[in-house]
Order: sequence, then structure tokens, then C-alpha cells
Amino acid sequence: MFKPKLFTVLHELTPERIGKDIISGVLVGIVALPLAIAFAIASGVSPEKGLISAVIGGFLVSFLGGSRVQIGGPTGAFIVILFGIVQEYDLNGLLLATMMAGVILMIMGFAQFGSLIKFIPYPVIVGFTSGIAVIIFSSQVKEFLGLSIDTVPPDFIGKWSAFALNIETIDLPSLLIGLLALLIIIFWPKLSHKVPGSLVAIVVTTAIVQQFHLGVATIETRFGEIPSMIPAPVLPIFDFATIRSLLMPATTIALLGAIEALLAAVVADGMIGSRHKSNMELIAQGAANIITPLFGGLPVTGAIARTATNVKNGGRTPLSGIVHAITLLLIMILFGRWAKLIPMPALAAILIIVAWNMSEIKVFRQLLKSPKSDVIVLMTTFGLTVVFDLTVAIEIGMLLSVILFMQRMAELSNVGLMTGELKDRDEEEDPNAIVTRKVPEGVEVFEISGPFFFGAATKFRDAMHIVEKAPKIRIIRMRKVLSIDATGLNMMRELLKDSNHSATRLILSGVHAQPLFALQQYGLYDEIGEENIFGNIDDALDHAREILGLPKLGRQLNFVPSVQREMTPP
Repeated sequence: MFKPKLFTVLHELTPERIGKDIISGVLVGIVALPLAIAFAIASGVSPEKGLISAVIGGFLVSFLGGSRVQIGGPTGAFIVILFGIVQEYDLNGLLLATMMAGVILMIMGFAQFGSLIKFIPYPVIVGFTSGIAVIIFSSQVKEFLGLSIDTVPPDFIGKWSAFALNIETIDLPSLLIGLLALLIIIFWPKLSHKVPGSLVAIVVTTAIVQQFHLGVATIETRFGEIPSMIPAPVLPIFDFATIRSLLMPATTIALLGAIEALLAAVVADGMIGSRHKSNMELIAQGAANIITPLFGGLPVTGAIARTATNVKNGGRTPLSGIVHAITLLLIMILFGRWAKLIPMPALAAILIIVAWNMSEIKVFRQLLKSPKSDVIVLMTTFGLTVVFDLTVAIEIGMLLSVILFMQRMAELSNVGLMTGELKDRDEEEDPNAIVTRKVPEGVEVFEISGPFFFGAATKFRDAMHIVEKAPKIRIIRMRKVLSIDATGLNMMRELLKDSNHSATRLILSGVHAQPLFALQQYGLYDEIGEENIFGNIDDALDHAREILGLPKLGRQLNFVPSVQREMTPP
């Protein structure tokens, strides 16, 4: 249970596998570069802190983690809480809070809480992330517009009041550079997915500002020189009074990190047919957050976008994450001194895009059509995060999570499957794991895991935008989805629309009785087609082979029924 995934997949590291992981790691490292710098500045610290976090934290998450493809580093989810800690306790307080969060994460991992965190209701998660997105966007308005404001108020309402009062101080060159960076980030993926649009935006806008000597704020004018080396480790100064006052912020960092990391790991599992060790992942996240602050780094967690990029570029073992960290270190050493020339409006544009991606507007709208209890939870966590304080939002959100969890458990009748979800097993223990099946070329299999159904489906759909070529057939495994409500059905319809738009055949596998009935009631059963809905993965794969004109292979000898109707002999 507590063995890092790297040491369980060493036998898979053939020369071909190593080559693919190295290529993927290098590409992910390039993607992570501008994000690490932007997240650090938005958190109220100097840019090299973000690079240090991505290098050391990213290495430790991959080396010790419980996921094959998880990429660790600083993320947008932390920005709000980190900025508040820096303002109140300065950098030393932030480093201390990060180490405390690491200890909490390790305790959670050794206490085997990893399997429980995945049961946090999705409305709570969306409320947090959407609220954080609004705050991140608000924090970048000053830099994007080049407003002349000495001190921006920390609270949401105060910020926008200050923007309104100083709107006439907009700096036109800053606004134009910000808009150019924004347009490049938005439209560059239409040309290429290999080089990130954020990196292109930084290179282009930096060149323009330097070439035409525009009076636009840069990293150098705000922070001075950027060190191009990892500093020697230093223990933060601490006393018990400070530790006591930082306990809740540290707990908030730990919970956010745990949720973000395990959601990313669940999505990655579905994309590659693996199964992560949630408790080992928490232990790795904890170790990373204890060690990284010694070098002046920020909190780290699993990054969904970078993890999806890793998967889509061929990464399949933790080696790719280790290479990603080494790539960032080499970039920092060789090119770090040039980073000081990056315009602040370009970094603001990157963070505005990050905020947009975090906002999950479509999901937010869909959740508003959910049962009233879900809507109340969503709006409560969102409102508390934006208007009041993220720490308060976490406290109330966790309380609401417990209430909703109890409600959901009362609705479930399949105790055996739920008990199985609480166990932290490896994929080798699953007789029906996709890694034991032959998947034809042109077929993509994605597995949705029970409680994270709506979150995983949404993130999966977002991750598909990274792919340049859609598969001919997409199989969605639902063997762990015991029940589905209106929100899930709406998401399934969106997945069907996306598949039809890209001329991809959608097949469902392992559909239980309740979801099957719900699909019929919602009209999706006919839209997907009875011929495309199966009770197990072997029959679904054979149907895919039939569509592709390939011979069927039948059910494997170690086949175990996934749904109740197949467990009873005819």
C-alpha cells in the first residue's frame, strides 16, 4: 500500500518506454515553465519560488507518488490562500504553513484517508474552484490594464471599487501587450499542441517590449534579478504562537492539495486504464510540501492540465514526471536570467486564462439545475470563497460535504461496491483492468470512478481538447457508477455531443441497473443506441472490433461480471 508507484513499474522501463517518457517529460517541463512563474508572482512572492517548487516538488511527487503519470507543482488553486498568508505572515509564515500542510498530508496518507477524500461532493469542489477563479481574475486586472494603484485592497469588493475609481489610469501599452498575449494563448492551439501558447505569448510579448522600448512593467522592474540556481536549504523560523495561528491556513492548503491531487490522479487513471494509490499519493504530496519550503518553494499538488498533457504525449510511468522536473531545472540554470524581461501584462494574461479554465462555467450552470441541496452547497461555498475567506469556505464546505455524503450513502444500496472503492488497491489486483485487455488501434477507453463521476467526466472532456486527433471509438466504462442524477446525465449528453461532433462512436461499458434506467428516462438510451451499451468491457471491445472490421476475441478466461444482471445465470 505504501510502496511508490515508480518502484512497482520498474520492470516496464524498456528502452522504448524510457524514450517516450523522456520526450513527454521534456514537453511537460516546457508547458510548466510560464505557469510556475505566473503562480509565484500571483501568490505574492518572487518568480523563482515557483520554479523551485516545480523542480523539487515535481521531482518528489513523481519519485514517491502513487500515480503513474501525476505531474506535481504549484497550481492556481493555492494562489488565494498563499497571497493572504504572505500579506499577514510574510514569506517565512508561508514556508512554515507549507511545511505544516505537508505534515497534515502525510498524516492523512498514513491514516489511509486517501480513499475517503474522493467522496467530497462535486458541488463543493466546483464552488471552491469557481470562487478561486473569480479571485484570481480580480487579482490580475491591475497588471493587465496597467492601472496606477499603489495598494490594491485585499477583499473582493474593495478591489473592484479601487479599479472603478482608478479606471482612467489605464496604460495603453500594457493593455495592448496583455491583449496580444491573451489572443496568442487562445488561438495558438489551433496551430500546434506541442509548444504551449503561454510560452509563445511570453516570447513574443517580451521581444516586442524590448525591441520597441515600451514602458511596460516587467519582472525585473518589480522583483529585480532572478536567481538561476536552487538555493541551499534553510529551516524557517518558527515559534508555537505562529504555528497555532497558522494551523487553519495550513489545513486549508492540505485539503486543497489533497483534493486537487486525487482528482488529477482519478482523471489520469481513467485516461490510461490504471489505478493510483491514493494514500501513497498523499504521503508523496506531504513529503514534497515538507521539503520544498526548505529551499524557499511554494506548496505543490497534482496539476490536472500538466498531468493530462503528460498522458497525451505518451508518458506512462513516473519517469516522465522526474524528467519534467529536470527539464525545468536546466531551463532555470541556462535561461533563468532572461526571465526578468517578461512583461507583467503577459503573465496577467496567462493567469486570466488559468482563471477561465478553473471557473468551469458550463459545469456551474449544469449544477444549478441539480437538486436544491446541491445548488445550496454550490452557492454557499462559491459565495464564501469570493466574498469572505477561503479558510471559512473550506470549514463550511467540509461540514456540508459530510451532510451530503451521508445523504448520498443513504441512497446507495450496493454496499459491496462502495466498500471496494474505500480500498487502496493497485491495478494489478483488478481482473477486469483495461491493461489486461487488447485495445484495438483507434479505440480509446476511459473509466469513470463512482463518486468523482461528474468531476472526472468534466475534466476528461477538457483533457480531450489537448488531443489533436479524436479516436474512432471512445468506450466509457461505468462499472463503478452505482447511480446517476440529472447533473451526470447532462454531462453524458455533452460527452455524446462532443463525440458526434468529432465523428467518434461512443460506447458505454459496465452500465448498472439504475444508470441504465436513468438513461432510458432521459432519452439518452436511444440517442446512444441500444447496440452501443454493454454490461462489461470484453463485450464492448468486441463491438468496437466489429465496427473496425476486426475479429472478435470474446471474453477473457479471468472475466468477472461487472453488473448484477450478468452475475445471475440465465
